[in-house]
Amino acid sequence: MKLKISHPFWQVLGIGALAGMRTSSAPVITSHILSHHRSRNLEHSPLSFMQSRTVANTLKVIAISELVVDKLPSTPNRIKPAGVAFRCLAGALAGASINKAAGGNVVAGALLGATSAFASTYLSYILRKTTVKNTGIIDPIIGAVEDALVIGAGIGLTQLA
Repeated sequence: MKLKISHPFWQVLGIGALAGMRTSSAPVITSHILSHHRSRNLEHSPLSFMQSRTVANTLKVIAISELVVDKLPSTPNRIKPAGVAFRCLAGALAGASINKAAGGNVVAGALLGATSAFASTYLSYILRKTTVKNTGIIDPIIGAVEDALVIGAGIGLTQLA
């Protein structure tokens, strides 16, 4: 099935925001979409691996692991420098892939995806900590709600393709 993205700006912005909430979500969703809706624009590109079903399935396993690890008390806060960097890289990879697949500029997609991931990292962190503090609900429960939001938004983004 042919990929049709009429307004990649919004998909890249959204996928970047998801990367800020769950690092692996952006590459997982992007590779899922691109493995089911191949784009000629990616065929001879360094980003062509994002269209592989093997890559898509491998990333899904990694994403499930992230959902589990996030709930552990030993998991560092997402706003630690390494966490922010990986989230921005995930947003950049997904953004570049979507923009390139749609015939747009790779650098613009990467910058938008990374910027969206950066902002979402801090906003989702503040929202999660504030919710835990104000409601008294334990952090892993709020984390599970955040997971559900990311999964739901990811499903919604896959429907746009």
